[in-house]
Amino acid sequence: MTYIGKNKGFTLLELLIVLFLATLMLGLSSVVFVSALPSSRLDAAAREVSATIRQARALAQIHGEPQTVTINLDSRQYGIEGRGTKKLSPELGIKVTDPFNGEVLAGEYRLQAHITGAVDGCTIVLWNRKKAVSIQTDPIVGAVVIK
Repeated sequence: MTYIGKNKGFTLLELLIVLFLATLMLGLSSVVFVSALPSSRLDAAAREVSATIRQARALAQIHGEPQTVTINLDSRQYGIEGRGTKKLSPELGIKVTDPFNGEVLAGEYRLQAHITGAVDGCTIVLWNRKKAVSIQTDPIVGAVVIK
């Protein structure tokens, strides 16, 4: 027995359920991405600051003259002296802990990269509302480590 006039397709209820589930999944995924964005900005800023210090170290060794990385805590800018600066995002906090001067929260901090490959020792801390990242420099071997 064959049914010639039978309609094949979706009912309105089935379409509404599928649209509801798709909207729900889209809404939840956007919440996840929005909450992950500040954390990724913080990680990117930490990588950029550490890359700047590593670049200063390499330039000091290549050119045979010390390079200075300046970190202006008031204007929230950093860079290699004489080679331009970069600006940190306004949502990020920054401080420097120096082994001799202690915690530096304002003003300009100068970090020296020497021709031997050594870098002045300090800890640079970047943070946002949810997370903090520290960048530590080793004064003997010149390593820059993000923790």
